[in-house]
Parts: sequence; C-alpha cells; structure tokens
Amino acid sequence: MQGNLTALLITSFIVLSVVLIGFIAGRDKASRSSVEEWSVGGRRFGALLVWLLIGADLYTAYTFLGLTSTAYSAGSLAFFSIPYTIIAFFISYFFLPKLWKVSKIHKLTTLADYAKERFDSKLLSLLIAIVGVLMLIPYIDLQLAGIQDTLTVAGTGYINVKVVVILSFLLVALYTFFSGIKGPTYTAIIKDILVWVIMLFLVASLPIIHFGGWGSMMDKLVVDSPQLLTIPTTGPKGIPWFVTASLVSGLALFMWAHAATGVFTAKSADALRKNAIFLPLYNIVLILVIFLGFVAFHVLPEGSNPRFALLHLIQMSYGGVVQGLAYSTIALASLIPCSIMAIGASNLFANNIYRDFINPNVKPAKLTMITRSMVFVVIGLALIFGMLFPTALVSLQLLGVSGMVQIFPAIVFSLFWRRQTKEATIIGLIVGLIVTFTVYATGSSFGIYEGFWGLLANVAVLVVLNPIFEKKALLKTNPIIEQLFSKQAESEKLSKKSA
Repeated sequence: MQGNLTALLITSFIVLSVVLIGFIAGRDKASRSSVEEWSVGGRRFGALLVWLLIGADLYTAYTFLGLTSTAYSAGSLAFFSIPYTIIAFFISYFFLPKLWKVSKIHKLTTLADYAKERFDSKLLSLLIAIVGVLMLIPYIDLQLAGIQDTLTVAGTGYINVKVVVILSFLLVALYTFFSGIKGPTYTAIIKDILVWVIMLFLVASLPIIHFGGWGSMMDKLVVDSPQLLTIPTTGPKGIPWFVTASLVSGLALFMWAHAATGVFTAKSADALRKNAIFLPLYNIVLILVIFLGFVAFHVLPEGSNPRFALLHLIQMSYGGVVQGLAYSTIALASLIPCSIMAIGASNLFANNIYRDFINPNVKPAKLTMITRSMVFVVIGLALIFGMLFPTALVSLQLLGVSGMVQIFPAIVFSLFWRRQTKEATIIGLIVGLIVTFTVYATGSSFGIYEGFWGLLANVAVLVVLNPIFEKKALLKTNPIIEQLFSKQAESEKLSKKSA
C-alpha cells in the first residue's frame, strides 16, 4: 500500500523537531558532568516531570501497536495490560519511596548498585546487571520495530525505511549521549501531550467513522464477534495465563533498568507516591486503544497482518494531516523510550560490570564518558539484533518480563526483610532464571505465564535456604542496612530487655 507524502512530511518534521529539543535540553554542560547528573538528572525532577518521564518510559509504541495487534488477533487477552499496571503502581507506592531514600543518600543510580551495597555482594550486582542489560536489548528492538512499522506505512514508495530507521536511532543515540536523561524528559512532555490528544481523538472518532458511534460498535461486537470480548477458559492462554501474566508483569515493571532510571530522577519520595496515585490515569487511554484492535478486526480486509492493525486502520480512515500527527505520536513513543532504555542499560554496564569488575580504579570523569558512550553500543546491538531476528522480538520481550521479575525478591524483599541473606538471594535468583528459561524452552508452562514458575521457584529457594545463612547475616551490618532497619533493631533490643 502506497504511503502518504503529507503524512510522511508531518511525521518527519515533528520527530526531527523533538530530537532537536532533545539536544537543546542538554546544552548545559552540567547535564553530563557526572554519572548521577547524566543518568538521573541530579535527582531534581518534581512530581509532574517524573510522571511524564515514567509515562513516556512505560507507555511506548509497543504498548499501542502491540495491544491493538493482540486485540485484533486474540481479543480480550490484550486487557491483561490493565491489571498489571495497576498492580505495579499499587505496590510501587510502598517500596519505591524507601528505595529512593536509600539511593539518594548513597548516590546509587541502578538497582544493581543497591543490591551490591545492601548485600555487600558484587556477584549479586553483576547478576542483576547482566539480566538487566540482556533483557533490555529485545525491548529496545521493539521500539525499533515500532518506528520501522510506522515508516513502512507512512513512507512506502518515498523512502528507504531501513536507512531512515537506522538514522533515526543514531540521532536518538547522539542526543542521549549529549543530553543524558534531560533529553528524553523534556521531549517526553511533547510525546505525552500528543499521546493524550491524538489517541483520545482516535478512540473518539474511529468508532463514529466506521460504526456511527461507540454504542453501535459495541452492538456489532456482541453480535458478530463475542469471542473478542471474552477470555478463553481453555487452551495455552486462558484465565490462569491472564492472571499470572498480570501478576508477573506488575511485579517486574519497576525492575526494568529504564523504569528504575525514571524513579531515581525524582527529587523527593513524595513525588513517587503521587506518581503511584496518578500514573494509572494512562490506563484510560490504554483501555480505549485496545478497543481499536476490535475496530480493526471488523474494518480491515480479512487476512491483514495484525502487526499493522492500528497503522492500517489510521491509513484508511483519515487524510494526510491526521495520519501524520498519529504516526509522529507512535514514532515518538518509539524513540523516547529507546533513549531512556539506552541510559538504563549503559548505566548498568558501566557501573556494575566495567567499574566493579574490569577497572575498579576508574576515575569519575572517565566512568561518565564510558557510561555515555555505551549508548551507541546498546543501540547498535539492538539495531543489529532487530534486523537479524525480526520475528523473535515479541516473544523475547515477553521472556524478558519473566527474566526481570526474578530480581524482585533481591530488591523489594530486602527493603523490608532484615534477615534476608545474600547467599539465599543469589541461589534463588539463579534457580528462578533456570526454571524460567527451561519452561520457556520446553513449552511446559501448563497454561501459566513462564515467569510465574520461575518466581515461585526463586521465592521457595530463598525461604528454604535463608535460615541456613541467617546467623551470619544478623552479625553483618552496613550503612544501608542501618538506614533501612535501625528503628527495627532498636525495637527488637527493647523487647528483649523487657522480656
């Protein structure tokens, strides 16, 4: 299908303008003066900026294209994304402020930093860093796929899509290298405004264009395709899969390096509590966007590629101007999260692999430059991987969720459990990863999300083995343990005295 030149020009203009703003955001040399400034903005972002940044971080092109594609082909299974984000935001209210306070005082910029200092274990830090980087590459690839699909629909017949995709991601790498977290933060403001305005416009107008209104659309769905509105009770992806996928994805959400990066930019713990309350507002858009997959199911020709469901629906429903605004929104929802993900992955590699294991005596200035330069490596690897294995991206990203949730006990449990030991935590993490990948490779999930089996094994091993090493852990202390549990220790002493 031929692209639309007007749509392509509008998309190009908006994307290039936003990338330019990304460069301007980092014009102050202070933004790249240290790892802390470059990666988490010196922890000076207020509640609104953090809300926009985390929103831009989590609600990506894959969210919109992937969910409409899932709704188009698998119906209501796409709705698992609603409870999982609610679970994530609910639990984040209780543990993110605590994690932020520790990270602020001890100048930690990654979850692996926290694990290293909390457990005095570079090995655990290394494991978390490796998992974080490896699981993030396919996620960055999905952003690559998002902009590639958008340009394919908008630019067919006018541009070489692969060349433009490579140039786009190189521009993002350059502005990320130059501006650090300030680039995607300030460009996220534009992206999120477009998401709210354009996506709400689409969900309001598309049912009117094709069915005469939402009521008529729902009547047609109920009569002609009721299977789209029900979750299967049998098969590999039924209600057990839906429940466990929601739970695992919710627990994993803030374990991702890019989500943690957004969290560490906050200037106060209260900003994170406000985010936990107001971030679910994005689900208003998300719920309605899923219904666009149902619209596409009835409107697009039979046999259409689900991957392009939303894009082709836009193409056949609007003129060039609206197409351009919609495509640029989706393109920005690819590029801006890619920038934040690259920062998160670069930070993990430079701080928790290079500094801790390759060059422990590295000077701060050199470490900052290495961290910034790793952006090109991360994005370059993602480009290569995405072009070599384009059909594996979605399944690998879903596997990535199952992998990332395995660090949840190491991070979240340890914020509240004084007696948690590094030995049991490391063994649990390794067992959880092995079980997850074994279940995935053999296809023996029994209708349960793969990561759930891994997490179950992880926690079971942690609980069973922890008492073996507990005495040693109780004798050990460090500044983070003292900060987290000093009041608890005092109350335990007082109760012993009174007894």
